[in-house]
Amino acid sequence: MKIARVHFYVENAMVWRDWFVRRLGFQAVATLECSTTRTEVVSSGSIVFQLSSPISPDSPVAAFLQKHPEGVADLAFYVEDIEAVLTKAVSYGAEILQPLQQKPQGKGYLKWATISAWGSLSHTLIEAEVQGCRGAGGQRRLGAEGTLGDEGDKEVISSLSSPSHLLTCSPADLLTCPAFFTSIDHVVLNVAAGDLERAIAWYENILGFQPQQNFTIQTERSGLRSRVMFHPNNYVKLPINEPVGANSQIQEFLEINRGAGIQHIALRALDLVAAIARLRSAGIRFLAVPLTYYTDLQKRHRLPLTPAQFEQIAEQQILVDWQDDGISCNGETPPLLLQTFTEPIFSQPTFFFELIERRVGSVRGESRLAQGFGEGNFRALFEAIEREQIKRGSLG
Repeated sequence: MKIARVHFYVENAMVWRDWFVRRLGFQAVATLECSTTRTEVVSSGSIVFQLSSPISPDSPVAAFLQKHPEGVADLAFYVEDIEAVLTKAVSYGAEILQPLQQKPQGKGYLKWATISAWGSLSHTLIEAEVQGCRGAGGQRRLGAEGTLGDEGDKEVISSLSSPSHLLTCSPADLLTCPAFFTSIDHVVLNVAAGDLERAIAWYENILGFQPQQNFTIQTERSGLRSRVMFHPNNYVKLPINEPVGANSQIQEFLEINRGAGIQHIALRALDLVAAIARLRSAGIRFLAVPLTYYTDLQKRHRLPLTPAQFEQIAEQQILVDWQDDGISCNGETPPLLLQTFTEPIFSQPTFFFELIERRVGSVRGESRLAQGFGEGNFRALFEAIEREQIKRGSLG
């Protein structure tokens, strides 16, 4: 399994297409317009975002936006056996929103269907066979750092984004520009208090996710519980949060979003320091990190940063985490996790982006990529969002 694309429902697809291109360095890939809805497709590396807005009141996007603020409506996955997933989904009470469809695709086929998920979120499921490779997309070649690397991926994007005669630019354009962001690292779902265990069971039983890490954060004002779900095939990661207390930032999200939904998406970058500097110059606003965070960071044992690196990271207000386990003093360096978070991007304080870099370190003579979710930063993030709540007057 891997993430195929994310579908946003927005008020103006063209405005948001330009925002992603000019602010985040995405490429405009395709345009589709029917009688009710306009869709723009943007891409960076292996990331594909669809942005749909209503043209008429009959648009499903219009119906969504009457109930919810702008945000993620559908998260699509490549799956190995779509019929098996649909059978499980029905047995666990999911609604089939779009029945199974199939069409020839090059020398293979393309199957897809859409099921209801948690709250108003849906999941489009895609199974593709391209030139004899059947399954969830993991068997198809990917280029350097996860960029789209063969005709199969481009054909799938073309088919699901719009008919070929409505494309304003070729899917081949996906390969023409170096990717600023290479892939989706993880997607975070917020659910109502008391729903966490049921949501975990839903994703485990239907889509094959497995529970991994647990987080519980409690401050003087609010708190949350979180469980990280991951898929053992290609390691798709889906943390799920529920609120603790009426003042929780998760509860605020649920109230403004009018139900469960995607809180944020983490985008992988090759050089986060350079990326943040560029995005700040493009007008992207980030959650502020207090100076005390970096004072405390300098006190941590075996800080694996040179003075120059530390200065760059502090200047861009990037959070840093690492694990000392297994690290000796013989020139070994722990894998570093760098991360930061934008302010909410839409008019309502719901959805935001996390930007993340997982660096390679040397542990016991082996090269290792940073794992985890910045456990050391989790509380810092929570408190940063609390400060934004206080500014909005939603947290006393």
